[in-house]
Amino acid sequence: MRRRVPLTICLVCGIVMVIQFFVPHPISQTLYNEARRWFIIIASFTLILGLESLTRLHVNRVRRRQSGWGYSIITLVSLVFTAVTGVIWGIGEGSLFMRIYRYIYAPLQATMFSMLAFYMASAAYRSFRARTPEAVLLLVSALFMMFGRVPIGDLVFAHTSEVIEWILQYPSMAVQRGILLGVGLGIIATSLKIILGVERNWLGGT
Repeated sequence: MRRRVPLTICLVCGIVMVIQFFVPHPISQTLYNEARRWFIIIASFTLILGLESLTRLHVNRVRRRQSGWGYSIITLVSLVFTAVTGVIWGIGEGSLFMRIYRYIYAPLQATMFSMLAFYMASAAYRSFRARTPEAVLLLVSALFMMFGRVPIGDLVFAHTSEVIEWILQYPSMAVQRGILLGVGLGIIATSLKIILGVERNWLGGT
C-alpha cells in the first residue's frame, strides 16, 4: 500500500500532464497553470529540506571535530547572518543583503570559476595529446578555433573569422543538436519508466 499509492498518483498525474500538453483547450491550460503553482509550493518544501540537511551535516561535523570543521562554522554563521539580514532589512536594492551578495558572494563565485579555468586548461592539455587520429583532429580543431577567435587570426589568415562562424553555425550546431536529441530521448525514456512504475528508486530503498 505504501508503494502502490505513490505509484498510482505518479501514473495518473503523468498521463494527465502528457494529455494536456497535446490538447489545446482552456481547461487544459488552466490545469497546467494550477500544476505550476503546486510545483512552486512543493519546491519551497524541498528548499526547507535542503536547508535542514545542510545544517545537520555541518553541525555534526563541528560536534565531531572532523577535518575542515572550521569551514563548517563559517558556513553556518554565514547562513544565519545572511538569512537574518534578508528577513530584517529586506533584499531590495541598496540593502545589506544585496551588498553581501554583490561584494562578497559574487567575487567568491568569480574566484571559484577562475580557479576552475586552470583545471579545465590542465584537462584540455591532457586530452589534446596527439596519440590517436581522433586526438589529432581534436587538437587541430581546438587550436584553429582558439586562433580564429582572437584579432590576430584575421591578420595572419584572411577570412578566418568567417570560417569560424561557419564551423559554429553548421558542424558544431549539428553536433549540439544531436546531443540535445539524445538527451531529450533519454529524458522521455526515464520519464516513461517513472510514470509506468518501472523506475522506483524515487520511492526510496532498493
